[in-house]
Amino acid sequence: MKLAFDAKRITHNATGLGNYSRFIVNSLINSYPENSYHLYSPDKGKEHLRALIPEQENVIFHYLENEILGSLGKAWWRSCGIIGDLKKEKPALFHGLSNELPFGLSKADIPSVVTIHDLIFIRYPQFYKTIDRNIYNFKFRKACLLADKIVAVSEMTKQDIIRIYKVPEEKIDVVYQGCDVSFLQQAESNKLFEVKNKYNLPEHFILNVGSIEQRKNLLLIVKALKQSGKDIRLIAIGRRTPYTETVEQYIRENNMQEQVTILNNVSFDDLPAFYQLASLFIYPSFFEGFGIPILEALNSGTPVIAATGSCLEEAGGPDSLYINPEDVNDLNEKINWILTTPSQAEHMRTAGKEYAKRFLDQAIAQDIMNVYQKII
Repeated sequence: MKLAFDAKRITHNATGLGNYSRFIVNSLINSYPENSYHLYSPDKGKEHLRALIPEQENVIFHYLENEILGSLGKAWWRSCGIIGDLKKEKPALFHGLSNELPFGLSKADIPSVVTIHDLIFIRYPQFYKTIDRNIYNFKFRKACLLADKIVAVSEMTKQDIIRIYKVPEEKIDVVYQGCDVSFLQQAESNKLFEVKNKYNLPEHFILNVGSIEQRKNLLLIVKALKQSGKDIRLIAIGRRTPYTETVEQYIRENNMQEQVTILNNVSFDDLPAFYQLASLFIYPSFFEGFGIPILEALNSGTPVIAATGSCLEEAGGPDSLYINPEDVNDLNEKINWILTTPSQAEHMRTAGKEYAKRFLDQAIAQDIMNVYQKII
């Protein structure tokens, strides 16, 4: 069977939608090697990201032939110009992995699936520019209307699609995300030693991974540490945004420079070691479509505290702990409980690893293929 995918995020995005797109495609390649996989990207993007997809005969990348058209030409190609290329290949279906579909698929008699990750820009408009919200709303709504099937990455996202876009429930299947296989493997002792020395990590620390933006709520963790008075370090890893300065200002005002370290441009190869070295992982985001960093922590055997209010309970399971994303007192108490109660931390490590098994790549590949079979 010939399957086609929007691969722009695969070749251009190192995190988020890129990780999801690569995970889905690689899971399908490994579980269903009899299929051919056609990946459509406006250009070759970044070589190290392309290299994360295996080079083999049944995996074919397709690019816009006339790259001289520039960014507008590439956007046009993804939106509608791609249809001409798809007609030549005649795939069994096209899967838009990142919230959008090209126009004209139905007229070309090509069935389609779209993955909708979240509608955060509608729930929390204050975190987005007006023009971005309008573009997202147009693309997401149109994709939901045009798709033969919608994949929602969580039950929360499914309910948002039904409520906001009035999509019939039977059109939507929930298929959870997974994380890279490297987080399921114990890092070699020399790798742990290398990462610990490279980043000057302490013996015990709290970890947070995700873009340093207001929605991710890193400042809550910093305030909880200030309140606790404990000598425990916080390592935050993520892309800097203007919100980072807000966090750093609080750190300076409260003389916490030795207690909080913010890192960006950390190699993906180093991330599993960070998780495995950490005593606790905290993810207090106001809202997420799913929360892959939580899975990365669970698979690494690291206890998790996450926030209520979105879908993080779906990712973290019943044995992780949850707090109101505005309640610094509750977070402080739960941090102290885990760090001072070895039996609780050990229970969370063991139960978390067991819960994470439901998100293994084989199971998710099967769920995705079940969606495909419904429309082929």
